[in-house]
Order: sequence, then C-alpha cells, then structure tokens
Amino acid sequence: MNLDQERRGDILIVRPRGRLDSSSSPELESLLTEQLNAGCKRLVLDFSQLEYISSAGLRVVLLAGKVLRASQGRLALAGLQDMVREVFDMSGFLSLFAVTGTLDEAIARV
Repeated sequence: MNLDQERRGDILIVRPRGRLDSSSSPELESLLTEQLNAGCKRLVLDFSQLEYISSAGLRVVLLAGKVLRASQGRLALAGLQDMVREVFDMSGFLSLFAVTGTLDEAIARV
C-alpha cells in the first residue's frame, strides 16, 4: 500500500493505494492517529485507488470515525471500488459513514 495525503484548507485528504490489510493498516493508523491528535476535524478517505480492504483496514477506518465523532469532527469516504464497497456493505459500515462517488462530493460532505 502507498499513502498520499493533501490538505485543502482544514480538510485532510488521505489516499491509500493498493491493499489495506493487516500488514499495511498500521501505517494508515499511525498517520491518522497523528493527524487526529494534532486537531484534524475534517477527514476524507479517498479509496478510489484502493483495491482491497481487510478487517484490519476496516478497524482503522472505524477508529478514525469514533475519534472524529467524539470531537465533533467529520469523516467521508470517497470512490469506493466495487470490492471495497462490498466489504463495507457486508460489515454494515456503509451506514456508519458518509460515502460518496467522488472526492469533490466527499469534500462537500465534511
């Protein structure tokens, strides 16, 4: 997995690419924990280039969502590929997060 990040104003956009599984999820968790602890309140996870997500990856997304909810922050997920969307759907996570088709829609939601 590769991670890209950018800021648009006070919105942090994180783009994991490849596979988000037990071997790569600690890297994403570390990045998100650092940013959330530094006061990030608006986060977009752009999954348009994510090919696979495991339960370890789902856990990282859930943890970020919980931290943001507790701090009155906002999280949106953008561009879920079919396989990734299916994992979110089967786990019941689609109902927990704002999910959009494009990055611009996600930015508008946070």
